[in-house]
Amino acid sequence: MTMKRDLAWHARLSVAPMMDWTDRHCRYLHRMLSRHTLLYTEMVTVSAILHGNAEQLLGFNPAEHPVALQIGGAVPEDLAKATAIGCDFGYDEVNLNVGCPSDRVQSGRFGACLMQDPGLLADCARAMTEQSAGRTQITMKCRIGVDDQVPEAVLPDLIEKVAAQGIERITIHARMAWLQGLSPRENRNIPPLDYPLVHAMKTRFPAVRIILNGGVQTLDEVLCHLGTGIDGVMLGRAAYHTPVATLGSADRRVFGDGQDCSADQAVLRMLPYIDAQLSKGVRLNRITRPMLGLFAGCPGARRWRQVLSQEGHKPGAGPEVLERALSAVLPAAA
Repeated sequence: MTMKRDLAWHARLSVAPMMDWTDRHCRYLHRMLSRHTLLYTEMVTVSAILHGNAEQLLGFNPAEHPVALQIGGAVPEDLAKATAIGCDFGYDEVNLNVGCPSDRVQSGRFGACLMQDPGLLADCARAMTEQSAGRTQITMKCRIGVDDQVPEAVLPDLIEKVAAQGIERITIHARMAWLQGLSPRENRNIPPLDYPLVHAMKTRFPAVRIILNGGVQTLDEVLCHLGTGIDGVMLGRAAYHTPVATLGSADRRVFGDGQDCSADQAVLRMLPYIDAQLSKGVRLNRITRPMLGLFAGCPGARRWRQVLSQEGHKPGAGPEVLERALSAVLPAAA
């Protein structure tokens, strides 16, 4: 579905890995909105990959390309094994999570905890790049620092160490991670954003592709950051809650290649996929959950959400639910 391009070109705009949000149905919807934006899975732990149902955890639709697998772990040997599995599944990229501050990652000493042990992080990066052997790109996503670290000191050291192990692209969430006293949700909002520091990292490490993440809400902001020379911008919750506003015109505005996709066009493009998923026994509401925000900001958006929410969970619910929801919203938008 997507032209064969260098993955760095697609990384000009990406959608962040978000737990419980960017599942395969969400990614398929986002691909219907944008042919070029780089998509990420939810973070999958190494233990789950090695000991769980790999197909259930890692399977994806070929139409999702370019798509990246994000993994979480801190044991180099296990990360290498998980990387090999990701390569075998055909992911375009395997990304190491070095930014999540949740209790689960803290108990396993991975995620943002790895920023406190740059030597171990370098070992993890080396294990992954050696295992990949060029089959897929190995990247990293981190914060600017953790707890009482000084970002201006720790971040350049971290970038230098992992770049030496073959990591060529790093996504930086422009906030500190506070492991004590804040919930994961609060960590997404309370620590202040430091965009100038991320921009400074691109100046300091011109050979490393630097992607900025955190707090970006609109394509206007994306283009503003790209205008500074940063290599890409990663959207998070904005892409989920307002997918048309952020992704529907991304191909034209960010990539200069493609036409805009409206909310109703996205719905129509999703119908064959929905039929295929229903035939596999997937419940409609699982597929349509990321579609609730398609008409955000439009007249009739509330009715759209109501119909999908109230009827999508019922046994036997099918495409006719979307047709009813669409008929409710389009007259309001006319």
